[in-house]
Amino acid sequence: MNRCVTLLALSLGFGTVLFAQEQVPPLLRDATRCLAAKTFKIPSSHGLGYLVDTKSWPGEKVLYVVAYTGQSRSEGYVYTIFLSQNAHRQIFNIQNNAKFVVNKRVPDGVDFVEAPLGGIWTQNHLVTAIKQIGRQLSLSLPASDLREPSSSAVCESYADPK
Repeated sequence: MNRCVTLLALSLGFGTVLFAQEQVPPLLRDATRCLAAKTFKIPSSHGLGYLVDTKSWPGEKVLYVVAYTGQSRSEGYVYTIFLSQNAHRQIFNIQNNAKFVVNKRVPDGVDFVEAPLGGIWTQNHLVTAIKQIGRQLSLSLPASDLREPSSSAVCESYADPK
């Protein structure tokens, strides 16, 4: 009898965990689709995180996206995407990317394996975003969901030919 009760309790517990998982918000889904469309690396199997910043750049809305490459969430890629609207379309303008490793031996706690564009100010903002995102729940987006962005999204990148 105790086995049956324990099994039932475990089953209910796992079911709760499965239903408690957060869905990927449309903003993050479209951003990752834009990153994939512009051939940036999105290792989706280990989790994603994001942060919207409306304070660092006056008049600008910036989305930071972190795509983790390891299950420990101690390494991955970080992207800076400026958001704007054009009629009924959301514009995702990818302006920076870097590969990072969380490293407690460096002063800021984050070491850039592939450095971002820009200087210290940019790196400090990326470090802050990585740390804040690291304290959030990691979201999962299957690789099969990295298809074309929605028709309401416009994808731009600093790497686009001028």
